[in-house]
Amino acid sequence: MDMLKFFNIIHLEHILLNPMSLEKLEQLITLLTLKPGARVLDIATGKGEFLIRLAERNRQMTGTGIDLSPFFIADVRKKHQERVPDAQLHFLEMDGAEYVPEVSQSFDLAACIGASWIFGGHRGTLNALQKMAAPESWIVVGEPYWRQEPEQEYLEAIEMARNDLGTHDQNADAGRELGLELVYTLVSSQDDWDRYEGLQWYSAETWACDHRDDPDVETVLKRVRDSKTAYLKWGRETLGWSIYVFRKGAV
Repeated sequence: MDMLKFFNIIHLEHILLNPMSLEKLEQLITLLTLKPGARVLDIATGKGEFLIRLAERNRQMTGTGIDLSPFFIADVRKKHQERVPDAQLHFLEMDGAEYVPEVSQSFDLAACIGASWIFGGHRGTLNALQKMAAPESWIVVGEPYWRQEPEQEYLEAIEMARNDLGTHDQNADAGRELGLELVYTLVSSQDDWDRYEGLQWYSAETWACDHRDDPDVETVLKRVRDSKTAYLKWGRETLGWSIYVFRKGAV
């Protein structure tokens, strides 16, 4: 089935498309001080909650949100008009890897929270963002990490390799290797993870009940139920998540 349709279905009940709480997101936004007229880039913006909240706090900023999903772009454009209609925000429906800014190193904040596959992984994401980020800017990324060594059965169940992800400290070191200074992390709790995963199960089952004649019902339910089994059996103890806040050109 169409993967963009699938991702929309399993995130119907989500505000954030990652295992982070709204309280922690608000804490992050409080820390990300921006000067008047700051330029913000959010690649894989999803439903745009991060960019919208930044604009609510920084009315003079300009922002660009990019996402491949027409469903999410429609959601965030509606949210923009409802919450900050006067904010200078622009949303592009495209592959973030294909985005090229008019001026390199021009964004005061460059983010990609939870979609590092766009740039081939965590290091590739940091490398891409730093080329778009201005001196003395913020670079914000969200990335899973191994809390413990994953069992081979778990890797097979989620179709990943051990080297696809690093540990928490390896994610931090990836920024240092590029000359970025890690200044803060927001780490998801078990409750954050359970809510994120559980809402996917709820969304899929509810959608399936409401769309019994949809040809993709069986595929959606199988994928989500298999994912649920893997999470409860292995993932809950094995996989972590953090938002990493780096500073480019820190003293």
